[in-house]
Amino acid sequence: MILIEAVLRRERAVTAAALAALVLLAWAYVAQGAGMGMSAWQMTRLSLFPHRQAEVAGAMADAWPILIAMWWVMMIGMMTPSAAPLVLLHARVLRAHAPVGRGVGAATAALLAGYLCVWLAFSVAAAGLQKALQALGLLSGMMLWSRSAWLSAAVLGLAGLYQLTSAKRACLARCRSPVGFLTRHGGSGPGAGFVLGLRHGAYCVGCCGLLMALLFVGGVMNLVWIAALTAVVLLEKLLPAGVAFGRWLGGLLLLWALATLIV
Repeated sequence: MILIEAVLRRERAVTAAALAALVLLAWAYVAQGAGMGMSAWQMTRLSLFPHRQAEVAGAMADAWPILIAMWWVMMIGMMTPSAAPLVLLHARVLRAHAPVGRGVGAATAALLAGYLCVWLAFSVAAAGLQKALQALGLLSGMMLWSRSAWLSAAVLGLAGLYQLTSAKRACLARCRSPVGFLTRHGGSGPGAGFVLGLRHGAYCVGCCGLLMALLFVGGVMNLVWIAALTAVVLLEKLLPAGVAFGRWLGGLLLLWALATLIV
């Protein structure tokens, strides 16, 4: 009993360690290939215009369960770090109102589960779009990057334009303020935690969904693009100047789209 109480008093450290372990496992799964038949390291290239790369013969696994699992685990690895401030704050608030930690772990786990369920829905949609683009010959069957300048420019342009919209700013504001979000939508118990996670996940998809679509340009399993997008999401959400950074990024993506067509 004494050991259990000691662990509960360190709720924040335990929660942070669990989140870190989840992220590391997700990245390890993606790096080794996520069941696609080839290591992600082999599908990683440094290129601003991947559609100009030579096509590689062959095709990756395209079974629905594998594709959805690949996208979902990738989203877990990329998006969980930016959700960590809310998860940790939620655990801290519940811990303050439950000195012995009763129910804190379950409620915090439910919040994370709700958050990741939203990204599961996103992953189902992304897997469907991937299959459609491959069927049209717009996405490399082997390297999973764009084979079309028009597709690359369209995705870059849409992502860039969205960065400048009021919808983007509204979603980003929710993601950047875990205190305000928890004050407005918080509650106690696993049920309330799960709903809170769903809400936060919806705003997070609204904030970052089109940025994740950039993987169709650079390669769904391209570790350089995955790492770059993870860093962009963290900078937008955690930097004091994150909003300005997002607008700057939007302009850069628009220029990149134009350069894609010109080159």
